[in-house]
Amino acid sequence: MPTLRLRFPGGRYHATPWGHHVNEGQIEWPPSPWRLLRALVACGFSTQRWREIPSVAVRLIEKLAGTLPSYRLPAASAAHSRHFMPIGSLDKGREKTTLVFDTWANVGDDELLARWDCDLSEDETQELRQLAECLGYLGRSESWVEAELLADEPPASADFDAVPHREGTHLGPQWEQVLLMAAIPAQDYVAWQRATTEKILAEFPLPEGKKPSSKLLKDRAKAVAPYPQSLLDCLMKDTAWWKEHRWSQPPGSQRVVYWRRSDSLQVGVPQQTRPQDVKPVTTMLLALTTSSGSRSALPPCPRTLPQAELFHRAIVGRVGRGEEVHCPELTGRDEEGRPLRLRHRHAHTLPVDLDGDGHLDHLIVYAPMGLGEAAQRAIRTLRRTWTKGGVGELQLALAGSGSLETLRSLPDPLNRSIGELLGPSGGARVWVSATPFVPPRFLKRRGANTLLGQINAELASRGLPPVEQLDELPHNPATLALRHYVRSRRHGGTPPPIDVGYALQLQFAEPIHGPITLGYSSHFGLGLFIAKASPQGPNGSRNSNI
Repeated sequence: MPTLRLRFPGGRYHATPWGHHVNEGQIEWPPSPWRLLRALVACGFSTQRWREIPSVAVRLIEKLAGTLPSYRLPAASAAHSRHFMPIGSLDKGREKTTLVFDTWANVGDDELLARWDCDLSEDETQELRQLAECLGYLGRSESWVEAELLADEPPASADFDAVPHREGTHLGPQWEQVLLMAAIPAQDYVAWQRATTEKILAEFPLPEGKKPSSKLLKDRAKAVAPYPQSLLDCLMKDTAWWKEHRWSQPPGSQRVVYWRRSDSLQVGVPQQTRPQDVKPVTTMLLALTTSSGSRSALPPCPRTLPQAELFHRAIVGRVGRGEEVHCPELTGRDEEGRPLRLRHRHAHTLPVDLDGDGHLDHLIVYAPMGLGEAAQRAIRTLRRTWTKGGVGELQLALAGSGSLETLRSLPDPLNRSIGELLGPSGGARVWVSATPFVPPRFLKRRGANTLLGQINAELASRGLPPVEQLDELPHNPATLALRHYVRSRRHGGTPPPIDVGYALQLQFAEPIHGPITLGYSSHFGLGLFIAKASPQGPNGSRNSNI
């Protein structure tokens, strides 16, 4: 069952119910089914460059018109402004004005769901998804909207609180009825239109055995002009057209009764339910897809660092909403902007390739200190990010949240890759580079800043034991791929002391657990190690500066 999620970035929904004047202060809530269909058709012409409605869109709209949608409404309150609008004439030398009421539903950041009880084919689903993503407004032009087609299963029917009236049903005293405008099913309208136009044309019969006059043909065309041939033609007629042809409401439309909860649209500030405490989680997993669904269009693994930066900027901006951000688990800083004392307890943003095709398909956000409510909400509600120089935006969907161990329950082959990142349940002694290790300080031949010294310092800062043996892996097909990784931050970060990466093998005296990320930009996917079943001997190791 197709389900649209609608958000209003301005926090307002402007629409006047059919049959009411704008100055009556009435609000159409929920949006009428007729308005939703017209918005999708208009979006096709304005954003998809339709010259005429394609056949797949015709089938889609007719299926949606054949059933009345159910809605899940956000908490909303009625609000209005009043102003004096000039009417373009003078009265005793002063410009005349008229009082205008501008009424809207205050919906804030909440979302509205609309679900149709019908089945769509794959191409119809893709058409609806494309139209929804391009929808810019619903109702009046200042009623901005962001829409998307839900990819997962819609909520249960009990979660919808605005539903069509069924004969013989009454939902109780806490519900009220409202009139909305909806489309007549396409086949019913066509049958009615044919029967009606046949009666009308019977008054203008065609002569037998001779050519009809041009006046007769014009009279016949004029007589049936007020009756569009299809439901799609009806949806494309504007108000001026149907008033010119003396319709009291759009052709092809009908008034329908809906039940909604009596507190759906409050006068005044809506009563917010007491939010439930959100328990911190250490790990959230996001799936990456493209709008085309092509896996080859996903970013290649060498773009791990820039993709992590773009995502991190997006979620921090979503938490701040244009104001100063205080979210230490994401920023790594306290209220006064100072770095946290425990430097590596805040979030690690780790783009990963779990299916092994060389493209980043998931993103792990891991914070040992825990992700709070604001951080979880920002990550959960972020729907898209970008890739510089790529094919377009990347779509994000939450695949799971909880602890690191919850990732092991992913299906094959993803759980095998997760097992390499975390190590087996008993830990692993040998770990090898999955992304290049970039030294956080200048390398020295002796002292604390040798390669071994910096590795052990990084391990100690994360509460891990020092390595028993450190090997630099030789050039081979696996390590050569690491040469192409982006190794320097572009947004808000300093470049590395030396632009060089290493493919390493770490061997510990005792088994340890992952994830292990070390060195420069380790919070953005560099210096990531995966568990190896058996150690590689030092005889097969040599320098591998990438």
